[in-house]
Amino acid sequence: MNPVRIVGFAGSLRDRSLNRILLEIVGERVSREARFESIDLFDIPLYNADVEEQGEPDAVVALRSAVREADGVLIATPEYSHGTSGVLKNTLDWLARGDKPRALEGKPVGIMGASPGRFGTRRAQADVRQTLAVLGAYTMVRPWLMVYEAKTRLSADGTRDEALERRLAAFTSSFLSWVERIGAGA
Repeated sequence: MNPVRIVGFAGSLRDRSLNRILLEIVGERVSREARFESIDLFDIPLYNADVEEQGEPDAVVALRSAVREADGVLIATPEYSHGTSGVLKNTLDWLARGDKPRALEGKPVGIMGASPGRFGTRRAQADVRQTLAVLGAYTMVRPWLMVYEAKTRLSADGTRDEALERRLAAFTSSFLSWVERIGAGA
C-alpha cells in the first residue's frame, strides 16, 4: 500500500513568515505518518485569463499536478486586512481552473494560520473556507488551528508553548484521520 501523500503551502511569500514556520512544524509532524511535500508559491503568476489562454505557466501546471496527486492538502493562511492574503486567493483561483475534476474537488483540506496579533487568523480561515466550498474541497471542520501572538509562540526551532504543542498534536491527528476518512469514501 502506498503511503498517504500530503501537500501543503503557505499563503505568504516571506521566506521565514510565521505561516511558513507553522507549515514546517505541522509538516514535520505529518511526515511521521505520511509523505509530506511543501510547495512554494513564489512562481505562481497573478491569475489572468489571457495568460491561461496562451498556455498555463509551468508553476501552475506543477501546482495542480501536486494537488491532484495528493491525498490531502494543508493550507497555512496569514490574515491581512481581515481576510486571506492575495497570494493564497490567487493560488486558489488558479486551482479552480483547468481540466475537470478541478484539482481541489473532493480533496480533504486542513486550514491553519498564524498571526502576530491577538485574534489569530479566524477571519482569513473563514475566507479560505468559503472559497474552498465553491471549489468542492472537503474542508476539515474541527479543530481549527489559529496561532495568535505567534511571534512569541513559534520559532524556526519549533514551538515555545505547551498548550500550543497539544493543539498542534490534536490538529495533526485530526487532519490525518480526516484524509483517511475522506479517502476511504472516495
